[in-house]
Amino acid sequence: MHRTAPRLARLLACAAVPVMLVATGCSDDDGGSKKKASSSPSQSAGAPSASPSVKAAAFAKLPPEVCKTVGEKTIDSLVPKAKKKEGEALPTSDANDSASCFWNGLNDEDVKDLQFRSLTVSFKRLASDPTLGSGEKRAEKFAEQQVTKATTADGAKDAKTDKAEGIGDGANLVATDTKKDDDDYRNATVVARTGNVVVTVKYSGAGFQGAKNPAADDIAKGAQDAAKEAVAAVAAANK
Repeated sequence: MHRTAPRLARLLACAAVPVMLVATGCSDDDGGSKKKASSSPSQSAGAPSASPSVKAAAFAKLPPEVCKTVGEKTIDSLVPKAKKKEGEALPTSDANDSASCFWNGLNDEDVKDLQFRSLTVSFKRLASDPTLGSGEKRAEKFAEQQVTKATTADGAKDAKTDKAEGIGDGANLVATDTKKDDDDYRNATVVARTGNVVVTVKYSGAGFQGAKNPAADDIAKGAQDAAKEAVAAVAAANK
């Protein structure tokens, strides 16, 4: 067990964690030139059109406490003996547009079955913009980018991507295997869109010092369970 502590310290230190234009109008402030302006074909043809409008985004804000978007019971189940059960909020430039929380821990109750788990829950809110499009459309594009990113993260190979049913307005599950410090990790990433918010959940597990790795199905289920709670937290924050 004394060999495990420094190794875990290295793992935690190296752990990878998953980060407006305004249209203006013109007015005629010269009341005496209306007749002249209306008689000029060239000016009429070149007059600015009305500012384009886009559908208002469904959600105006993210959950105020990102580390509480997944319940304590779920954390106990997915990350037994978490280093910080309350989670660690990751730095962000604007908590109303993006937010992430991270948990990890080593279950060492059985010295012959050392099990490491980590969980990252991230949110990205995209506002509607006359130039860039509606928040929902922007979120759809961002979600696609997140799925592509998950297929190669941490040097993953042979990624498998499937639909994840019953999560938000649409979700994908990306399953991968990676290797760090001679240990094999099983990973599942769920990318879900709810309105104009994209929720990305990454759940990873590994058996240390010869212990058996977690089943891929268990890791996939854990990621989906956490994603469902995170998606529900977005709706609750905007009531």
